[in-house]
Amino acid sequence: MNTLPQQLANGLFLGSMYGLIAIGYTMVYGIVQLINFAHGEIFMTGGFGALTVYLALPDGISMWIALPAMLLGGALVAVLIAVGAERFAYRPLRGAPRLAPLITAIGLSLAIKEAVFNWYPDAKTSRVFPQLPFGPLHLGSVTVQSGDVFLILAAPLCMAVLGFFVRFSRTGRAMQATAQDPDTAQLMGIDTNRIIVVAFAIGGFFAAVAGLSYGLKYGSVAYDMGFLAGLKAFTAAVLGGIGNIYGAMLGGLVLGIAEAMATAYISDIPGMQQLGGGSWAPVWAFVLLILVLLFRPQGLLGERVADRA
Repeated sequence: MNTLPQQLANGLFLGSMYGLIAIGYTMVYGIVQLINFAHGEIFMTGGFGALTVYLALPDGISMWIALPAMLLGGALVAVLIAVGAERFAYRPLRGAPRLAPLITAIGLSLAIKEAVFNWYPDAKTSRVFPQLPFGPLHLGSVTVQSGDVFLILAAPLCMAVLGFFVRFSRTGRAMQATAQDPDTAQLMGIDTNRIIVVAFAIGGFFAAVAGLSYGLKYGSVAYDMGFLAGLKAFTAAVLGGIGNIYGAMLGGLVLGIAEAMATAYISDIPGMQQLGGGSWAPVWAFVLLILVLLFRPQGLLGERVADRA
């Protein structure tokens, strides 16, 4: 029990990253009823975009100066790929049976991953990611690693800005109208194609923030890091209530805490010593998903398509 505060903090940090990625799933689903399974790879390209910007900067540059440029570069790459996917892969299939865009999303995911694997220099192994220039912070019995500091600042700020944008901005209200009834929204003068592009762009930006956070947290990025992270983020979106932006973040936090607790404490239960440790964390994440779907299929906060805020 002495490690409980630390494990809770670890779960919150991990869950915040899952929540940032899950926002992309839930935004797109809320608008066009599409599960964008390529979103995990968009998260991965955000991390590589940030790394590319850092490598292009002069040697010895301060991380405090490099960090905004890395965020901008990662966001630019992720948003361009997300918007390009919508325009060239998903938009032509918008009127097709739902299985067609789902298969397209899976194929796009594989294509992006293989493109990075084959074309990015030395991507066949993990690439070392720069770190923030200070040591761990000690808050009582809780230790906050330097890589988590950016995450705990960026996640609530991004959520607050997104919540304000969706609720109060003209575009945000248009997004809610498009989610509720795209045909009627178009008749009312809303450019639904532009609104869908905005949803993909926002998801790409959040994925880039998560990709930068991942690199700072773990010290490296890899071409295959998007698959499992994307799958867990999709799980978080379902846990919270697909189509609900606050539910996506809540689902991420619940999932992160569940993983941290299971990793730390399952092995202490008699007869379950072999089921603990980090290698079993994904298993317990999906066990949690199954339990939630059994007892509350609509998710923790319920599915909200017309009004995600």
